Amino acid sequence: MSRNAAPFRTLCAMALVSFIALGAGPAGAQAWREQSEGTPNTTPPELQGVDIVEHLGGPLPRDAAFRDSDGKAVTLGDYFDGRRPTLLVFAYHTCPMLCSLVLDATVKSLNLVPWTVGDQFDLVSISIDPSDTPATATKKRGSLIEGYPRARGQTKGWHFLVGNEENIRKVTSAVGFQYRYDARQKQYAHPAAIYLLTPHGNVARYLYGITYDPADLRLGLLEATEGRSISTKERLLLYCYHYDPQGKHYSLVAMNVMRLGGGVTMVVLGGFLAVMWVRERRRRDGTSRSTTPPSADVPSPRLTTPPSADVPSPRSTTPPSADVPSAPPTSFAGTPVQRSHPS
Repeated sequence: MSRNAAPFRTLCAMALVSFIALGAGPAGAQAWREQSEGTPNTTPPELQGVDIVEHLGGPLPRDAAFRDSDGKAVTLGDYFDGRRPTLLVFAYHTCPMLCSLVLDATVKSLNLVPWTVGDQFDLVSISIDPSDTPATATKKRGSLIEGYPRARGQTKGWHFLVGNEENIRKVTSAVGFQYRYDARQKQYAHPAAIYLLTPHGNVARYLYGITYDPADLRLGLLEATEGRSISTKERLLLYCYHYDPQGKHYSLVAMNVMRLGGGVTMVVLGGFLAVMWVRERRRRDGTSRSTTPPSADVPSPRLTTPPSADVPSPRSTTPPSADVPSAPPTSFAGTPVQRSHPS
């Protein structure tokens, strides 16, 4: 009896556990949903008003007034020469983390870009903190140049500007850079990005994040040049790569690559056919010359024997001799004529 009861008790226990699980399942799922719905995906108060609103093609205020790292009064338009693009960064000098990450990532990427700061483009960094000074700008610039060996300690092309709130806001608003000051933490909340400007000071491209692919940076600079002073190879790169606004990076355009490949194939094939046609034409011309009979209009060349010093002239060269009498003259009838001789 006890042996038969053991399996029965086991089955009852399993059924009870299943019933409890089925009864508690919907309640547990409902409790999990209520808990998850109680924490909606909202922006933290510290980051409200922090964003980037793209203004592609928009002009920057050339009259915005600043001071450079030497304390000299300048305007933003002083750095747009109409020939070279500009890389723009917003960063304040006492930023505890994000600004340094952006600047360091920029320099790291620039080391892998063929173009050199100060030669093909300039870098302009504007502090968003009005309390920053030319002295802090000089210090920040020096720390970045140390990580850029091509500069060789020179500051050519590296411009760090400071200014008042009004002029700072004029530039950030034109770019679409939205930031705010957190009084509780005593620091600025701001997005992470760098901006590529055309030679005349219009926004050409936004590159986001705290790491920048050197290929994206190079293509962005090429795009910002607006076709000025770039090689054929660089033009082909711009043709094959387009900026993907969804992925926030440059991507290879398959259709353009196929078009470019088809064009190259046609040029190569056309050149090959032209060479073969010229060779065949020359071969036919040579064959026709060797088989064409002489024309009747063309006189045959005369065979002339050049005069030779060894060949005597046809005239007789035998001198007359006094001992040989001349033949007597004859008449028309053949009878010799008598000559009278003096006695």
